[in-house]
Amino acid sequence: MDLLLRDVRPMGAAPADILIRGGRIAEIGPGLDAPGVTVEEGAGAIAVPGLVEAHTHLDKTVMGMGWYENAVGTALRDMIDNERAARHRLGLDPHRQSMRHALALIGAGTTHIRSHVDIDTDHCLAMLRGVLATREALAGQVEIEIVAFPQSGLMIRPGTLELLDVALSEGADLVGGLDPCGIDRDPKGHLDAIFALADRHGKGIDIHLHEPGELGAFSVELMLERIRALDMKGKVAISHAFCLGMPDWPRAGALIAALAEQDVAILTTGAPSREVPQVTRIQAAGLRMGAGCDGVRDTWNPWNRPDMLDRARIVALRNNLRADADLERVLALCSTGGAAVMGRADHRLAPGCPADLTLLTGSTLAEAVAEAAPRPLTIKAGRVTARHGLALTEAP
Repeated sequence: MDLLLRDVRPMGAAPADILIRGGRIAEIGPGLDAPGVTVEEGAGAIAVPGLVEAHTHLDKTVMGMGWYENAVGTALRDMIDNERAARHRLGLDPHRQSMRHALALIGAGTTHIRSHVDIDTDHCLAMLRGVLATREALAGQVEIEIVAFPQSGLMIRPGTLELLDVALSEGADLVGGLDPCGIDRDPKGHLDAIFALADRHGKGIDIHLHEPGELGAFSVELMLERIRALDMKGKVAISHAFCLGMPDWPRAGALIAALAEQDVAILTTGAPSREVPQVTRIQAAGLRMGAGCDGVRDTWNPWNRPDMLDRARIVALRNNLRADADLERVLALCSTGGAAVMGRADHRLAPGCPADLTLLTGSTLAEAVAEAAPRPLTIKAGRVTARHGLALTEAP
């Protein structure tokens, strides 16, 4: 797709034009001329690589279904069991709901999504198939990477492992896991199972690790053993990784160094209620790091928004990041950082790179993050997908 984007400020720099040919950036500079090419006026907005939602749950949202009254509380097991039952009670359609969620992200400037999708013995592959239908429907507007996720447990729910195997054959991109000690209470069995699946299918792993302190550290060490044994360096991500924010910094620092040796990526939500891995420490160690909004308006909580600039604000607050340079850091975390975790090293504003970008409102990158105004324009592979904060495709 060919497009000439006029009068934008790439990464907040001096005004320039961006010429896109065949869905890739062909040239960046002032006063570009491209006869016959469609022109979009940037009106001085800042151009940045598209935002990347690197940890969410497209199959969970109740957006558009009215207010959900949450009477469950905050115990993880209770929230998991309640959600599994509520899906039946509410008549949650995973395709319709994931479309609503994904389109809201597109409207907010997102070009790439990594979504965990529940696989369990109550719903089997229904959630996966709903999100697969959404991925197909939105092809060319957003890239959706799917993690087959045993949210309700793996070893404690016989039959789940076999369903995960089928999910990987049907289109899931990665194997998920969840708190091998805290949920399954069988860390060896849980990790042996998901690493074997990943090895057999040639897939990566993205595991939820809410386990705090020394318990989480123990799980991390077991993961590292398997990464080394199966030569899976660079193929594993840990989401949340609360244990890396433990007050025992020498212990956490040693874990971070070991993770860096195996190129294990870290995905944070900046959870305000938990200890979280510190952005500056993780990045200083050389680990790839991205961010995500987690579940949005679901049976777990009413708070999160499908907007990676809003998530940048939350991550910045949780990490006590205030300087302009630090706001630029969290913006990159929510864009190129997540893209690197997803294996998109060319997610940049440079000739030859995919034309995946969004425009931001502000005099500087820091102001754009702080204000989080509606995105004027989002472009995916040279195609305009959203204007003024709204996706061009209508949500169901």
